[in-house]
Formats: sequence, C-alpha cells, structure tokens
Amino acid sequence: MKKPVCNRIRHTRMHMDGPLGDYLQGVTEQWLLVAPKANPGMLEMFRDRDASPLRQMVPWAGEFAGKYLTGAVQIMRVTGDPALKTWLKEFVGIFIPLQDGDGYLGPWPKSHRLTNTDALEGQTWDTWGHYHIMLGLMLWHEETRDKEALVCAERIADLLCRKYLGKKTPRLADTGSTEMNLAPVHALCILYRKTKNERHLKLALQIVDEFSAQSDGKPLAGDYLQQALRGVEFFQTPKPRWESLHPIMAMAELYWITGEDRYREAFEQIWWSIVKLDRHNNGGFSSGEKATGNPFHLAAIESCCTIAWMAMSVEMLKLTGDSIVADELELSTLNSITGMHSSTGRWATYNTPMNGVRCASAHSIVFQAREGTPELNCCSVNTPRGFGMLSDWGLMKDKDGLMLNYYGPSTLTAKIKPGLSVTLAQETTYPLDGNITIKVTPSKTSSFTIKLRIPHWSNQTDVKLNGKAISGVTSGCYLDINRKWKAGDQIEVTLDMSLHFWQGAQACEGLASIYRGPVLLAYDHRYNLNQAKKGTLVVRDTAKWDPVTCMLDMPTIDAKRIKAKVVQWPDWLPPLLLLECKTKKGRTIHLCDFGSAGEAGTPYISWLPVDNSPDVSGFSRENPLRSDRI
Repeated sequence: MKKPVCNRIRHTRMHMDGPLGDYLQGVTEQWLLVAPKANPGMLEMFRDRDASPLRQMVPWAGEFAGKYLTGAVQIMRVTGDPALKTWLKEFVGIFIPLQDGDGYLGPWPKSHRLTNTDALEGQTWDTWGHYHIMLGLMLWHEETRDKEALVCAERIADLLCRKYLGKKTPRLADTGSTEMNLAPVHALCILYRKTKNERHLKLALQIVDEFSAQSDGKPLAGDYLQQALRGVEFFQTPKPRWESLHPIMAMAELYWITGEDRYREAFEQIWWSIVKLDRHNNGGFSSGEKATGNPFHLAAIESCCTIAWMAMSVEMLKLTGDSIVADELELSTLNSITGMHSSTGRWATYNTPMNGVRCASAHSIVFQAREGTPELNCCSVNTPRGFGMLSDWGLMKDKDGLMLNYYGPSTLTAKIKPGLSVTLAQETTYPLDGNITIKVTPSKTSSFTIKLRIPHWSNQTDVKLNGKAISGVTSGCYLDINRKWKAGDQIEVTLDMSLHFWQGAQACEGLASIYRGPVLLAYDHRYNLNQAKKGTLVVRDTAKWDPVTCMLDMPTIDAKRIKAKVVQWPDWLPPLLLLECKTKKGRTIHLCDFGSAGEAGTPYISWLPVDNSPDVSGFSRENPLRSDRI
C-alpha cells in the first residue's frame, strides 16, 4: 500500500486570527451550533421515515445530516472550539441510534430504500446520502476515536455489499443519478484503509468497473477512468456534473491501496482538465452545475460544486505534493468560499455569480426546505466545509518535515515526530499585504525541513532567515529550508502583491480579471455610488451576457496606467480589501475583494472592462491562472 506524498498532521492545533478567524467564529456560532436545533427535521426525517404520511422531501434530503457533520468536524479541527465538540458528540449520539438493524440510515420507508425511485415517485439519491453520512462518521471517528461512529459506517458499507456486491440486479449503476449514487465508492475506499475489510474493497473496485456501464448502447455513468486514460477532457465525458467529483476521488484512494498507476494518471488528468477549462476566475468550479469546457462561461457557480472541487484538490495535493495545487486551494478559499458566505456566518449562497448579485440559499432554493427544515438545503449544510478543509491543507508534512501552505495571521502547532512538536506563529495582515513573519518554535532544538509555498503568481519573492537573505527562491514551488531549528528562529517572506491580469475571452472578450496577490478584485456598486452617474445600472447586451447579470456604470481601466492604493471604507460593513483606482480619464473608482462583493445585496462584477491587459499565451501548468503583469 502506497502512502500519500504529503498529508495533514492529525491533531494540529490551529488558531486563526484576522478575517478568516472572524469567518470561522461566525460560521460556528451562527450556523453550526444552531442549525440542527433550528431545523429539527434534519434528524427527525430519519426517525419518522416509516411514518404515514411520508414527510415531503427532496430526493437528496438524506445528505443534509452527513454534509453538516463533515463540515462541522473539519471546522472543529481548525478552531478546536469546545462548545462545538460537545454539541457534535450530542449530535452523533442522537444520530447513530436512528440506524436500522440492517444498516440503513436514510430517510425513506422500507419499500423504497436504495431503489431508483423514492416514495414520492421521483429519483432517489439514497446511496448518495449514505456516502455523506459515512464520510462524516469516519471523520468524527478519526478525531475522537468514537468506535460507534466507525461501526455505524461499517454497517452502511455491509448493507451496500449485501445489496450490490457480485452479479446482482439491479446494479448500483442501474439506480439512476449515477454521478451521485456511485459516490459511496470513495467512502468505501477510505473505510477499507481503516478496517482492511476485503468485501468493502471488492465493492469499490466493482463500482469503478461500473463507471463504464451501459444500457442499450448508452452510458449509464461517466466512464471516468477509461475516458481520462484516453486523454478526454472532463467536460466531454458522459456525466460531467459536479457530483461526479466525489466518485472520481476514489481513484486517488485506489492508487494508494493498489499501487496501480492508471488510477493516479486518470485522477491527475481530470484535475488538470478542470483547472484548464472549468475553474473560474474566483476559484469556483462548474457552470450550471457541470463542466462545460469554458472558464469564461458566466453562469453562476453552485456552492456545492466548489466544495467538491476543493475536496478533490486536497486529494491532488496529497497525491502530488505540488505547490500549484495549494495555490489553487488558496484561490478558492480566499475568493469563492468567502464569496459564498455572509461575513457573519449566518447564511451562505446557493449560486454565486462572477457578475451579478448574491442571494442567501434559503431564499433562492426555498423548494429544498421542508417540514422542520426551514433553512436546510444542499449548500447551507455544505459550505462550512470550504473553511474546514483548511485543516487538511493549511499545514502538512512529508517525509522531510513541514509544508506550510497557508499564509495569514495564525498560530499552528503540530507534532512532526515522536517527542518533537513545532509551532509556527505568523505575524501578518496577508492577503492585505505580502509581508509575513513566521516565528518558529520547536519543542526542542532539532533538525528538520520547513517547506514554504512560493505562489506561482509572485514574480519576485524575498525570503530571509534570521535577517539573512535566502537565494534561489523560485515561484510555483516550495522553498526547502533544512537546518537545526531552535526557539527564536524567524522567517520573513515578502510576496509580490502588485496587480496581475487574466485577459478574458469568449463571453468575456475585452474584459479582464484583476488580482492583487491571490485576491480577485471586483467592482461593487455599493463602494462607487458617489462616483457612478446617478447610481445607474447598465445591462449589457443579453445576447452576450446572462440576463440576470448586469454591467455597472464603470469606466474602462487602462492596465498600463492603473495606480491603486489601499483605502479604508468609512461606513459600516467594510470589505476585507478596498483599492482606490484612477482610470485613464481621471475618474476615481473603488475595487473590493471578491469575497466582500455583494455582501450588502448590491450588484457587482469581477470581469472588468480593461484596456491593455497583458496577453498571456494560453493556459500552462506553470501559470494556471493565465495572469501576467504589465
């Protein structure tokens, strides 16, 4: 069995300050600690599944509890919040006894369990719901060693084996909605690595075979393995919806289990295909909930899509140890994840447009809410995971030592080997500026390596160790510092925070995305009311622009003449970052960070009218953002 190139460090103690710390506190207090009790149907739908009349539900309602638990455990990893841990223990203690004797832990009556139709005569995503429940229970067990949680996950896996393992009909691939219902393959692989139950591995391998299942000559599933091995772009596969990323992640797990290169090669092909053709300017994935092969497509991005993309990127980082992957995770976290959350943590979006307006998911997809679940939907329970995954990638270890991927005001303490723990305390306002001071405190003087992520977008990065400059710093890779570390050692990192531009094409022809470091900038009507002409909005040609998006009364920026300075917003609800810019005609405008754009309900755009933006010659793995400086 192979091991990941790098991996999270279990029981890392994290303390996040600054804006990210505020988001984490808000999400914990305003959502995670209150959501199940404010929406009791989250658990009651499992308790009364055989009651009559059947509770009105959407086919994927069984996912809500699992998604909630997964994100909450990951947030708990980051914050160490004792109240959250206490509540999750109570939550799991209520949830596990709701499992039936045969292992079933879904919301449907006996006559409609694990079938292709639910009791309301629609499609069922029953195995999809069980996948998320298994994932959440295994994460909880990993953190707490709660044996009952692992046993509960095993009983679900055993049920799936009895139902589908071997030459049985219907196959799992025959149950419909295969992008979703084949997802348990990922959980089965994780479970096998914990328990070594061969039946669970056999079912996982069988499901991968069913990736290529057909009926009447038509594909039933996405054929992800074979298509990727042939070099087919992900959007060209039969089932390129966002949910399919979850079964695809099983291929990374199977590489570690079996050592077969085909699984790794297929997984990497799909990941790079998405970065090239379906990862948008804010780090979000998909257009209209699926890959389209067009990163300039202006359809809004469903929050769950980006969460799945980030989870896949975590697997890619573990598989390759490539700092570019960590750059992608930072891009998604600081733009897409903050952009889908209220700064208070109280609500999150269902769809977040690149250009348009933000709307709370409880308003935009109210049809998902049912009796006892007024606020629950696929995204409200899932979005906290975007911040929680920081526990997976922020600080990692490889065979040599520590890999520091996350930059921001924080204190991270991890045990890297028996008898040795290391604290990395960062003093910085990053990403507001690029100056980062890292104080290194090992529990005892010891030799090991600290690998610093040098972002690919930082053209000029300066690093000092105890005041002495380090040579050979290269963008888009890790800087390895190997020495005998002692308390009081200090690393200073200065990143290039000058503006860089991604020139648009297709629907975004003549436009550009502007970045300051990892932060995507946006023009929000709220911060420009005094500069706009009577505060008017101008809707662009709907043949070129999605009708729900609008172009604000914003002048064209000359990239060659743009001068920007950081300013403070004098009113309430300030953005994380606000830049004052002068256009070529002398007009003053303000650009804010994408995460803050639309926070107050005002429209915004992130693809901006820019003249003379640099023309980068297409996508490359060295510069996946396709951005450059003037």
